[in-house]
Amino acid sequence: MTSTEPLIAALRPGYQAELADGTDRFFHPRRTDCPWCGATRLRVRLRTTDLLQHKPGRFVLDQCQECAHVFQNPRLNDTGLAFYYRDFYDGLGEQRLAGLFGTRAAVYRGRARSVLPFAAAPGRWLDVGTGHGHFCGTARELFKDTEFDGLDLSAGVELGEREGRLAHGYRGSFPELAPELAGRYDVLSMFHYLEHSADPARELAAARQALRPGGLLLIEVPDPQSRYARLLGRWWLPWLQPQHLHLAPPANLRARLGELGFTVVLEQHREPHDPLDLLAAGWLALDALAPRENAPWLPGTPPGRLRRLLRTAVFLAGAPALLVAALLDRLLARGAGRFGFSNAYRVLARKEA
Repeated sequence: MTSTEPLIAALRPGYQAELADGTDRFFHPRRTDCPWCGATRLRVRLRTTDLLQHKPGRFVLDQCQECAHVFQNPRLNDTGLAFYYRDFYDGLGEQRLAGLFGTRAAVYRGRARSVLPFAAAPGRWLDVGTGHGHFCGTARELFKDTEFDGLDLSAGVELGEREGRLAHGYRGSFPELAPELAGRYDVLSMFHYLEHSADPARELAAARQALRPGGLLLIEVPDPQSRYARLLGRWWLPWLQPQHLHLAPPANLRARLGELGFTVVLEQHREPHDPLDLLAAGWLALDALAPRENAPWLPGTPPGRLRRLLRTAVFLAGAPALLVAALLDRLLARGAGRFGFSNAYRVLARKEA
């Protein structure tokens, strides 16, 4: 028995009760227009399931044929978001993800360095969607006199404050908290946050409100125009269904920032690329083939010894392919930005007075 099995057993009745009537109640009605530009020419880009937690449900990503915006349609409602987020970043998933985020110091330094040529010593910096505040803890190495605050919906922001990575942690919805933060910050960052938002335009307006005139907005998001997205299909990790609700192409984000009174001063594609597309796709495919791990939202009895052994055997058999995939990811990373394979892009924009 693993250390999590008693918790899984305790959670199972609640999850099964929530799922007794199916998953339809977790979604808004399907929309017939693009939430970014309002156009009505839509096409299905992707149909998939939850490939990470394997919670029940099927998800569709539509793409606007006018502006190329990609969005979940039908979109999860608040009840659905609560269901699918539960035990991913917190609860059963908290220890695993907290450990992962805590090991990415080099990535955090790269993000922070993109601001240095434009603001060598900002006074106050707000990181929206900060999680446990690991980015802020690392960025302080480069900006020693900067006060770093963080904002997040989860309790992780409170942990980040207690552990000293954040001067102040705000817990709640950014658009709702923005009025009390108005004009307070010199830099505001959103790293892989905007794609989780039900209303990206509202988040961007909140960022403008929280920044001082001349302040900098730093955004990093997945790039739905990545060649890996087309090559790997549903196995491309940044689709991350059902959590990613909106994936905006770079031209769309640049245009919206301009409408809000920002000037884009930097756009990067090579630097934010995370070289794991092939490895992650291979792992997801093996995970789909292997018997399921124990989880409170899955029906039936917990996996016995034979199922656990079969799961281990699938991954052992696939280990050489995963190793090759990891090597290819590293080998191809240098040209990812130049040849359109970058899985993310980064934009830095200045708020004009």
